[in-house]
Amino acid sequence: MKKAEELLTEINKVKRKIETDYPELDKYLNENPITIPNFKNPKIGIETLQEYLDSLTSLIEKYKKEHK
Repeated sequence: MKKAEELLTEINKVKRKIETDYPELDKYLNENPITIPNFKNPKIGIETLQEYLDSLTSLIEKYKKEHK
């Protein structure tokens, strides 16, 4: 399993890719529920980071398939 630092680095890379290559998807980043915890002082673990990375990657893949 990856470390939190590795996942955060990958998340940042994917987010930069969205910002530069797919800026039209940027609006969906703010709407992702994983980025808005619904309680005070949430604990974000490895699984949560991996799920967020997967959701970002899926967002790009879905967009690429729909906009060939």
